Amino acid sequence: MTSIALVTGAGTGVGKAITKSLLARGFAVALTGRRREILEETARALGGNTFVCPADISAAPDVATLFNAVVRCFGRLDLLVNNAGVSIPSIPIDELDVELWNQAVGTNLTGAFLCTREAFRQMKRQDPQGGRIINNGSVSATTPRPHSVPYTATKHAITGLTKSSALDGRPFNIACGQIDIGNAGTAMTREMARGVLQANGSLALEPTIDPELVGEAVANMAVLPLEANILTMTIMATKMPLVGRG
Repeated sequence: MTSIALVTGAGTGVGKAITKSLLARGFAVALTGRRREILEETARALGGNTFVCPADISAAPDVATLFNAVVRCFGRLDLLVNNAGVSIPSIPIDELDVELWNQAVGTNLTGAFLCTREAFRQMKRQDPQGGRIINNGSVSATTPRPHSVPYTATKHAITGLTKSSALDGRPFNIACGQIDIGNAGTAMTREMARGVLQANGSLALEPTIDPELVGEAVANMAVLPLEANILTMTIMATKMPLVGRG
């Protein structure tokens, strides 16, 4: 039986790489994001068994409509990848506008919660019961950069969402894990080419990795039998200045 996946933020960057790897492993993949034209372009480029359904994952009605459409198309849901996220410019907390905070919370945290809630509802009622959820935590789920309060706070919260979902999913054969990514080479990290603010106040160039390596890591998590779960995985550029004293 073909396994069914839903990937948020699937049109570009890491989401596109994850979609590509899942298709290569035989999944049928529903792609969602805000921009239909980008999603359709990605689906055409990757080929395979895909379904495009745009949605604003920060809006509960959009998320309910999205999951209903996926189930109508494929009949069930075996994998949710909560990948969608937004970055916020580097701003000291005392200069931070509340709208930027709300933007980060809405997509990075509320969006992941809403999708997880709908996934639980579907995975609990389908036969056979269960499925897997993989959250994109980022290395910011454990280690902040300077002036990154909104992004860091939401990614720390994703760790709580992951662990609580893993616990609550046990009786229903729902596994939940998290991948923490360090410097995948996407549009989100393009600014790093000009240097990244470090904890000591200096600017430093940081290495990146090919997003397709992240896609392969997620696919490796996804194909495990449901009796096994990778609760957390960190994939990062080997020479990224994450480990050590700042």
